Amino acid sequence: MPSRRICVVTSDVPFVSGGHLTIARSLVLQLREFGYYADLVLTPQNRFGRQLSAYLATWFTDVGLTGDEEQIDQVISFRYPSYAVRHPNHICWLNHRMREYYDLWDAFYLTLSWKGRMKELIRRFLIHKIDNYLLKKRLKRLYAQSKTIQSRLLRWGGIPSQVLYPPAPVRRYRTSAYQNFIFAVSRLDRLKRLDLLIDAIAMVKSRGIRCLIAGEGKEGDNLLRKIKEKGLEGRVRLLGWVDDTTLIDYYARCRGVFFGPLNEDYGLVTLEAFSSRKPVLTCQDSGGPSELVEDGVSGFVVPPVPAMIAERIDLMAENPALCQQMGENGFELALGITWEKVIQELTRE
Repeated sequence: MPSRRICVVTSDVPFVSGGHLTIARSLVLQLREFGYYADLVLTPQNRFGRQLSAYLATWFTDVGLTGDEEQIDQVISFRYPSYAVRHPNHICWLNHRMREYYDLWDAFYLTLSWKGRMKELIRRFLIHKIDNYLLKKRLKRLYAQSKTIQSRLLRWGGIPSQVLYPPAPVRRYRTSAYQNFIFAVSRLDRLKRLDLLIDAIAMVKSRGIRCLIAGEGKEGDNLLRKIKEKGLEGRVRLLGWVDDTTLIDYYARCRGVFFGPLNEDYGLVTLEAFSSRKPVLTCQDSGGPSELVEDGVSGFVVPPVPAMIAERIDLMAENPALCQQMGENGFELALGITWEKVIQELTRE
């Protein structure tokens, strides 16, 4: 009997590779490892002003048959508007809806002209209605990739879901040292709040500790300007894009990892750090990361205040043995979040 054919579906924006795409690609690879025929389908991009047409195009995307006219047995969708695809055995493992129309609405609304506000109010109303219909009526099961996503679904739409955490991507994580530097990696975006880390480093008393930041994005120039303004060129370094081998090496050698975004959906950085036996310093309003990090056990969870972040960095600088113990605790947590469990859940009848 041939193995089941599964399409993993998510939306895509050219030249942007977010965490959802990393998870989707990892899921395809792991489904194949477990004996399924699996492939990735990217639905039309969802640029601002074209969201409704993207939903419509996704609705008409054919995920019923393969190119050889073989039946596709299951669809697993991710972020908006990929969950608009139609299939009788459709499971959604939700990363997020369009956040500007949900948890980021208040901040987004303030940036608009009065004409823009009228237009976006209408779009927001329509997309809420569409999302509620698709996520309540068109799915066999709905999973949220974190409690943060689960709570958003309940707050905006009263939509129930089950939390299913994604594991770290399968890489050759290792631990080689606890050198005196804090590592951060993410897209250089305002919501990732790397400015908090730079401000904190300026307040750190332990002069020997450094900070390395990997990633690219539109906030790069602003972060570089802040580093120069605070005279931190010798202590904070922007690495730009790094390949997987280099990324794993930084995880392996750092004292700990800073990951303090604003209300992050999930954030693979936390699990990657834990898989490298490194503690994570995050913030109380960071969403997904703050669900996984236990304060004082596998890292630190603090208010998004530079002075308090600086205090924890000083503690990490002065206590490498503590960082090692917290990293071991995080590693134990990561061991319990496995691809085997995820695939068993997503593919169950």
